[in-house]
Amino acid sequence: MKPVRLGDLSVGFVHTLADAISSHGLDPQPLLLQYGLDPVRLAEAGARLSIPRYMRLGHAAIQLTGDPSLGLRMGQSSRLSQAGLAGVTAAQAPNVREAARTLTRFEALYGSNYRGQSSFHEDAEGAWLRFYSISPYNAYNRFVVDSIIAGWLHQLSSLAQQPVQAQRIEIEFEAPDYSEQYSVLGDSPVHFGAEANQLRLSQTTLALRNPEHCPSTWQLLLQLCERELEQLTRTRSLRERITRLLGPMLNGGREPDLEEVAARLKLPTWTLRRKLADEGTQFRAILNDTRRDLAMTYIRDTELAFGEIAYLLGFASAQAFQRAFRRWNNQTPGEFRRSQRQSA
Repeated sequence: MKPVRLGDLSVGFVHTLADAISSHGLDPQPLLLQYGLDPVRLAEAGARLSIPRYMRLGHAAIQLTGDPSLGLRMGQSSRLSQAGLAGVTAAQAPNVREAARTLTRFEALYGSNYRGQSSFHEDAEGAWLRFYSISPYNAYNRFVVDSIIAGWLHQLSSLAQQPVQAQRIEIEFEAPDYSEQYSVLGDSPVHFGAEANQLRLSQTTLALRNPEHCPSTWQLLLQLCERELEQLTRTRSLRERITRLLGPMLNGGREPDLEEVAARLKLPTWTLRRKLADEGTQFRAILNDTRRDLAMTYIRDTELAFGEIAYLLGFASAQAFQRAFRRWNNQTPGEFRRSQRQSA
């Protein structure tokens, strides 16, 4: 079985980060080269960057520029084309509504994160464009939420060729020291410490038309995206599908059970249990393997405290996590992190 990854994203997002660094009058190239991101790498078709590496690169860029609000600058310099085929397709959408739907529906084509995926929720008055939780928040990851929220507004404004204003912006983390910088997002009220990372768009805004829309090109691009998405998901075993579901469900000091996963898969519990037996495994084994692999990845590739990792993996306490990790690896999380740092 493939090891569980925290996720990855298109190297197109590196161009956005480079532009944000350049906006400070600094040359981004030395930093990019330090991370192995030379022009050849950035021009590779379908090239991806791991989430932990992207987090470290972003943190290094914030240190280089001295700008903790760098994510907001990234969003303002982002372009739909940097999201690959999905972004190019969204740029041909007939209106803001369909562009937002396209960016979320085909997100897997330009980025994946075991923590979840972006989503679009429409009702009679408007829609929420939502980015999943990546708590606990720290200097390494706040810029990601900033860049996504600012990027959505900037990209949709570019599509409509007029400013797109959100009715309301909600952000999960508490107001940071640079909170006054959110004024670049327009006159929309920004609410921190919210239950989700999301922005609210009115029906009037959703209906704003794209002057560059060409119906035949739009339909062709949609077909290409559907084909690529099908190719991504076609070969997944039931075990792999469950592993992908578990990530967003683990968060928050509780572990998911078989009944919850069966409901997500739209299968009776007994059917899921039988299908797993046919593949020679059980739900508890998949849950333990997923937690173990994610724990090792977090300890090796991030600077998260062990208590934070315990929370992310659904353990009731840091002590419970420590006991489980020692059972899996015959060493404590601290010993494992030190050995990984020394070998690196």
